[in-house]
Amino acid sequence: MAGLAAAPFVAPHQIRRGHPSVTSRRILETKYRISETAMALFLEEGYANVTVEAVAEASSVSRRTVFRHFESKDELAFPDHTERLRLVERCLNDAAPGTDPVEAVIAATEESLRDFLTRPELVLRRYKLTRVVSELRKREVIEHERYVALTRSFLRDHLAADAPPFQATALAALIDAIHRSALGNWVRSAGATDAIAEVEAGMEWVRRLMAHQSTYSASPLLLAALPDTPHNRRVLVSLRDAAAEVL
Repeated sequence: MAGLAAAPFVAPHQIRRGHPSVTSRRILETKYRISETAMALFLEEGYANVTVEAVAEASSVSRRTVFRHFESKDELAFPDHTERLRLVERCLNDAAPGTDPVEAVIAATEESLRDFLTRPELVLRRYKLTRVVSELRKREVIEHERYVALTRSFLRDHLAADAPPFQATALAALIDAIHRSALGNWVRSAGATDAIAEVEAGMEWVRRLMAHQSTYSASPLLLAALPDTPHNRRVLVSLRDAAAEVL
């Protein structure tokens, strides 16, 4: 199993915000090595047939060490989510005063995706596993919900006081869906698509939606009663088409 050892891991946020200590790097290296070893065993022998003891032996660590890094067997395929969740939280907390909260969530989401793609083999291997192991697929849903809960809470705290009550939930779900769509397309293509470009295009769409909402919420409405004539119908159709172009 020596070929399964992971390369030293340094997340992008750690590079930009100070190098981790030697001890921290060793801890991360061990955690990722155990995870990659476990996933290889799951794919080779079947998830139900692999014990934590087998993972520990193949990883050349003790059973206690495995449980120091992972609380349960179904967490073995997700060594990165806790650190990435902290990355998203740091990005949100570090947003400059006055930053639009939606822009802060977009920036944090894009950073999360870039961090995902620093370990492509782990993401691709996990995708294969979650397609065939229902326990891990359910765990994946739970992990994604942690991101949505974090961004939803941030938006609730930072959107304008007069924002619609559903807006924080809707925006958090929408932004996460764009992220998951881009990442899903990337893994299904075995890394052939440009996930970053897809997310950026999706976020531009979110910005247009917000701008459109802002324009209409800030503008007074004009109501008029007109005779039902062919001319007036043509005018109204033209106005409708012009409004569609704005969208």
